[in-house]
Amino acid sequence: MPSTDAALWCVVPAAGRGTRFGGGMPKQYLPLVGRPLLLRTLERLAAHPCIAGLMIALTAGDPHWPGLASLHGKPVLTCTGGGERADSVLAGLHALDGKVENDNFVLVHDAARPCVRGDDIARLIDLGVAAGGALLATPLRDTLKRADAAGFSLATEPREARWRALTPQLFRRGELVAALESARAAGVAVTDEAMAMECAGFKPLLVEGAESNIKVTTPADMMLAEFLLGREG
Repeated sequence: MPSTDAALWCVVPAAGRGTRFGGGMPKQYLPLVGRPLLLRTLERLAAHPCIAGLMIALTAGDPHWPGLASLHGKPVLTCTGGGERADSVLAGLHALDGKVENDNFVLVHDAARPCVRGDDIARLIDLGVAAGGALLATPLRDTLKRADAAGFSLATEPREARWRALTPQLFRRGELVAALESARAAGVAVTDEAMAMECAGFKPLLVEGAESNIKVTTPADMMLAEFLLGREG
């Protein structure tokens, strides 16, 4: 059985171009309160006592990566990611071979979520290890509409039992590798690790996290992240 009280490695897929954000610079390197967005995220993760080290999946020959070897005394390693998020996560998991046993848990966190709270990470690990796998998420609270192709509202959808998936997500390394590889072989385009695990027959636990754990996708998101980080001091 894996140790449940040991610190865990975290895989951070950061090979994307952030095309929805716009501009020539990949969004993960744009400045956020004076430092690159990616570095803000990595600092938040490395400062957490439950995290042992970081594996960053980068685009091949990434010219913007600052060459970090450690943060807050934790090792920072890199590998070459892929064209899709799932490919980068899988590359990061394979790169941890020899450092993390197949039965041990790993975290996966979005490079563009710099506002994740430390107490949410701790609760995810505490509840997720006991459940065999979990993800941070928030229940849908807004009224949910279904639209037609022209953008007109067709109906109001039920929001009960609907959640927004966040990260980190927590799974056993070997099970997650198998699930991602199976999805890829079947041609299933998974959008997060939990989806791959669901396709493999698992039922990940939803652990409620803070609404402030936003994913920076647009310039407006960057402004909100600046506000949230500034409020924290």
